[in-house]
Amino acid sequence: KQWYQRRVRGSGKGIMYDTGGFSIKGKTTMPGMKRDCGGAAAILGGFKAAVECGFKENLHAVLCVAENSVGPRATVPDDVHTLYSGKTVEINNTDAEGRLVLGDGVAFAGKDLQADIVLDMATLTGAQGITTGTSHGAVLTNNAQWESSAVAAGLTSGDMVYPIVYAPELHFSEFKSAVADMKNSVASRTNAQCSCAGLFIGSHLFKDWFTPSPISWIHVDMAYPVHVGERATGWGPAFLLTLFGGFSKSPLLSTLGPVIPSDQASKRPKHDD
Repeated sequence: KQWYQRRVRGSGKGIMYDTGGFSIKGKTTMPGMKRDCGGAAAILGGFKAAVECGFKENLHAVLCVAENSVGPRATVPDDVHTLYSGKTVEINNTDAEGRLVLGDGVAFAGKDLQADIVLDMATLTGAQGITTGTSHGAVLTNNAQWESSAVAAGLTSGDMVYPIVYAPELHFSEFKSAVADMKNSVASRTNAQCSCAGLFIGSHLFKDWFTPSPISWIHVDMAYPVHVGERATGWGPAFLLTLFGGFSKSPLLSTLGPVIPSDQASKRPKHDD
């Protein structure tokens, strides 16, 4: 039996087409939503390439594939869902669907796959473009060392990322619900919306934001870098291969990859301490 030191799990948002559901998109914002599977495509591409190059650790790809449309069985606002984490979610926006499938994806990675490192990747928010622009994805993580490694991997690979505010103790209250553990969309769109969307996903990986966890979680929102105009860019696999290059048997990737953090549970200071 072979024992592995690290268990790496990648989870990708794969909404094959996003109409917005009953919170339907308009005629100018719906075209192009075939690319809402960009996160799952990047995870799949990165997984295939990592395996072909030789990956020294235990690696899984979790593809969260669904379609967001209108129909008799579709989710409607005011529904309350129980996610795989066991937490309940009041739906106040059916066009915030990606975080629901990814919430299940990271919960599965943590509970069933016993992950040490969980990276989720998604074309999650329009706010990503406002926050980090069209060339840089947004990275949100509970581990400051992985944040630095992600930035370095982005600069090396060309699939660039930039850190966004990680402050769950200040932002997660945006999801407060009177009838469930949380809502699926924020109360205020002016309060770090890109960070809040990522925190929703992370809340289904962790018991709460105050109990220390050995799991390193990395969230990447790449809604804008995934395309230029009407064409896809293929953003993501190069970033993933470089970020985890230290786990690769490839001499090139192991040389290019940033230092792999040794402290899995590197605690970030809270902003309200």
